[in-house]
Amino acid sequence: MGRSEDSNSEKQAKLKEISERREFLLGGLGLMGGAAAGSIGIIQSAGASSNLPPNVPAWTKTLGTGVVTNPYGQPSPFEADVKRRTVDWLTADRLASISFTPLGDIKGIITPSAVVFERYHSGLPQIDPNQHRLMIHGMVKRPLILSMDDLMRFPSTSMIRFLECPANGGMEWRGAQMDRVQFTHGMLACCEWTGVLLSTLLEEVGVSRDASWVLAEGADGSHLSRSIPMEKALDDALVVFAQNGEALRPEQGYPVRLINPGWEGNTCVKWLRRLEVGDRPWYQREETSKYTDLMPDGRAREFSFVQECNSVITSPSPEKPLRGKGKYWIEGLAWSGRGKIKKVDVSLDGGISFRPARITSLVLPRALTRFGIEFDWDGSPALLQSRAVDETGYVQPTFRQLRDVRGSSSIYHKNAIHTWKLMPDGGVANVQLS
Repeated sequence: MGRSEDSNSEKQAKLKEISERREFLLGGLGLMGGAAAGSIGIIQSAGASSNLPPNVPAWTKTLGTGVVTNPYGQPSPFEADVKRRTVDWLTADRLASISFTPLGDIKGIITPSAVVFERYHSGLPQIDPNQHRLMIHGMVKRPLILSMDDLMRFPSTSMIRFLECPANGGMEWRGAQMDRVQFTHGMLACCEWTGVLLSTLLEEVGVSRDASWVLAEGADGSHLSRSIPMEKALDDALVVFAQNGEALRPEQGYPVRLINPGWEGNTCVKWLRRLEVGDRPWYQREETSKYTDLMPDGRAREFSFVQECNSVITSPSPEKPLRGKGKYWIEGLAWSGRGKIKKVDVSLDGGISFRPARITSLVLPRALTRFGIEFDWDGSPALLQSRAVDETGYVQPTFRQLRDVRGSSSIYHKNAIHTWKLMPDGGVANVQLS
């Protein structure tokens, strides 16, 4: 009897939740009266148009285009605004610059390849895969030079993991200045990566017992290189040739790149041409003068590889304002380089109080995780924040907590709680709270 009563209680709770959610959704759409009366509610968001119901729209009166009109699928022309963007003043030259993922327009947790952020240090190389080679040498027993065909003979694996530039949000260290979530957090993407585990290749060449580091070098004009600890190389580092089910795009490292899941994107060397095994780090340009963290005492922290737990509300945001009072769904993304997201809380009052958000996607290690919460907006100003906690117990810090340790002269690894100010007209502004 106890089990039956518990089961009935669970059913009643579920039915109540469904009823409340239906009421919330219908109320937000202004359909409650019509739905209750058995009539059809019409949302007049498109303005006056002969294509609106109950009329027959123009596109149903003619034949459409045939197959292979677009040999490689393209989004609708009405989605042309969903694209990578750059900030002209951010860098001196676009050959050593970055573009940003339109986070507010991404659905789910997978970032389409065409809008994954770009980062170049010497422009985009166009590499012939038939002439490209991957060399593995150094403190190994059997040095190898692999063609792409050779590489694809090894057992491959796929994993969904985020990729984040360590400078993501770096323009905000001294104050709020970017006017889109695309620019505050858009050096971020999450994709399915397919390739060969680096550990498999290192096993093939036979790593010396005294080896403890691997140097990864790219084939671009800057020869970008990073030192990777052997522990990571033997763990989950992946030599990648495919992204989201297709060959890597040129801007993402075609024909082969390195992915170090959860680590700063600069270590995920694109256009990979060389892996050298050694017994110490190489202290290359990108790990000495760049990609280090200036501390308040004047010293620089190096090899700060992990992208710590982070989150951001993507809607509402400056590019996703609210259109009048009513029911809304606040949603966003959370991620952690240390593993899975455990929970996300949302605040409407600038961190004075928090409510638990619902996780609305798959929860995978070192991947984007989507969250959301219902919001009945009465037109009052609000300060919107999200705070993520990962499975290690790490709690996303406030700006004050982060600056107490790091100061305000850093560029990299800013993962502070972000604040959006919702204004009475529905507009959203980027602000910072102490």
